[in-house]
Formats: sequence, C-alpha cells, structure tokens
Amino acid sequence: QVQLVESGGGLVQPGGSLRLSCAVSGFTSADYAIAWFRQAPGKEREGVSCISSGDRSTSYADSVVKGRFTISRDNAKNTVYLQMNSLNAEDTAIYYCATGFPSWGSCTTRGGRPRNSYEYDYWGQGTQVTVSS
Repeated sequence: QVQLVESGGGLVQPGGSLRLSCAVSGFTSADYAIAWFRQAPGKEREGVSCISSGDRSTSYADSVVKGRFTISRDNAKNTVYLQMNSLNAEDTAIYYCATGFPSWGSCTTRGGRPRNSYEYDYWGQGTQVTVSS
C-alpha cells in the first residue's frame, strides 16, 4: 500500500527553522520524484520543491524559497526532507508531499516545466506550518 506521511510541522517564530519529513512506504522513494507543495488559507496549492530519482532538486518558486529551503533524501529511511530556514509569515501553510509513483522519476516534464499538483496521484495528509511571533 502506497503511503506518504508528513511530519515536523508546528509553530515557529519568524526567522526560525523547521525540518519537514515525508516518510514513504509501499515503494522505493529513491526511484521516483518526491515533491513538496503547500497551501495557505484561501490560496491555491503551490509547488515548493521537488527531488528527482537522480537526486536532482527542482525549486518551484525561486523568488520565494530560493536559498531558504533545501530538499534532501535519506534512502535508508525511505524518507524525503524539506529543511526550511529563515521562515516568515508568508510561509504559513499546510505542507504536503506527493510522489511521481508509479509514473516518473523526473520533477519536470520533457519541456522542462515543473510538474503541476494535478499530475501527482499520491499525496500525504499534510502537516501544518505556522510562522508567528
């Protein structure tokens, strides 16, 4: 059974850090793309970052997260992480991980476009991140 379980969210002060985890079961996460998306209240779900089967990372929103968020993978634990630093109030959202299983290992299409949320079939339940003083 395919399952993705996010954890690590919580309340953090502006400027603080969090590390989110996406624990995968039912398949080998290293063989497929794993992406992080987020959805803030009243806003559409947006891509944050993705790691491919070749451990190549793709940032969906360079202007927002560049230099602050880092995606990584621990194959032994079948887990993907999102390290988030210098958090601000605009980062408040529910964070979800999703996988390209069983279709693809790349985070982008052949044309180089990062894959949209509707292209992912399996999702976790989400973890709340709240940045507030």
